Amino acid sequence: MKSNIALITGGSRGLGKDMALRLAEKGNHVIITYNTKAEEAQHVVNQIQQSGQKAAALQLNTGDIKSFDSFIATVKNTLKQEFGTDRLDFLINNAGMGSNAPIGEVTEEMFDELMNVHFKGVYFLTQKTLPILNDGGGIVNVSSGLARFSVPGSSAYASMKGAVEVFTRYLAKELGPKGIRANVIAPGAIATDFNGAHLRESEQIQNFVSSVTALGRPGMAEDIGGVIAFLCTADARWITGQRIEISGGMFV
Repeated sequence: MKSNIALITGGSRGLGKDMALRLAEKGNHVIITYNTKAEEAQHVVNQIQQSGQKAAALQLNTGDIKSFDSFIATVKNTLKQEFGTDRLDFLINNAGMGSNAPIGEVTEEMFDELMNVHFKGVYFLTQKTLPILNDGGGIVNVSSGLARFSVPGSSAYASMKGAVEVFTRYLAKELGPKGIRANVIAPGAIATDFNGAHLRESEQIQNFVSSVTALGRPGMAEDIGGVIAFLCTADARWITGQRIEISGGMFV
């Protein structure tokens, strides 16, 4: 049985790491990207290889759109050399960065950095990947619960995520004739090192999140990866154009 190949941006730690490991558990080969954490990325690769699947880690700054052509060339070479193919089956746009500032304090530089990483980068990396994405494959984008509910300080970040949700529906519509599914997941508050680990390191914020979450606790990385893995299986073959919030019922 042929193993599918998934490309996950930002796969060296946090949510991306768990996504990579869960995809491998379901029999997929995995390529992850990292920005600066090469050693952590290699550790994830080693874990996947120990499970019997193939894996590779490639450097990518998802906010540097001009680097995408050379990155795709590297992906093609890696597919040929390491996986014996020239095609991908799944793209998971996960890489991201946090930023907290009230509207009155958001600078143009902050806005542009968030835009490049969370929307423009997602849009154009997806565009560049389409020629090597197999028909019948899938795309999963990562949004945020903050695109549904509002928390002061997250206006710019959440706006980019809202744009990704609209983009995902258009991907589903335009790629449907090729059998390519496109969905977006929206995690709630997750206790990782994302955004300076402000949730993980603050008991006060954890208590607040727990109080507004139906399941009564903040999320963990392990709560997210399995949903991504499911969306990359035949069991999810009739799901496309959907927003799936994974927040434990935050602000329901």
